[in-house]
Amino acid sequence: MKIEGSYGIKAPQEVVWALLQDPQAMAKCIPGCEGLELAGPNRYLATLHVGIGAIQGTYRATIRLVEPRPNHEYRLQVEGQGGQGFVKGQAHIRLATVGQQTRVTVTGEAELGGVLASAGQRLAGGVAKLLMGQFFKRIKRLAEAKGSQPADGGA
Repeated sequence: MKIEGSYGIKAPQEVVWALLQDPQAMAKCIPGCEGLELAGPNRYLATLHVGIGAIQGTYRATIRLVEPRPNHEYRLQVEGQGGQGFVKGQAHIRLATVGQQTRVTVTGEAELGGVLASAGQRLAGGVAKLLMGQFFKRIKRLAEAKGSQPADGGA
């Protein structure tokens, strides 16, 4: 399954990048996230409760940021297991300044297995796009609030 999206955020590229690296910010923004912890350099462990239609479950996932070029791009690798199956995926996340905003572009692929794949395959693309949209809407809200603050944090 292909995953693609592009999101405009009215905040400096450095602010958006910092939020995409911050486990606390990401935990607030990932739909269904029940926990996210730093497990090493560019590696996170997540507990997510997600579902496709009637197939719902809790998944433990390892998320890795590969080949990061600070403030510009990285590759995201995700592997998750749960009672309903597994998810494996990778995406290329790119940030670029376009006018007064940061444009975040995501391209990638995901693979589903187990009951999740057999029952939810036809819905998976729409659900992935919806969840990614919710994530970036929340990142946008945080980034724009942070980006509007003075550089010294208003102190």
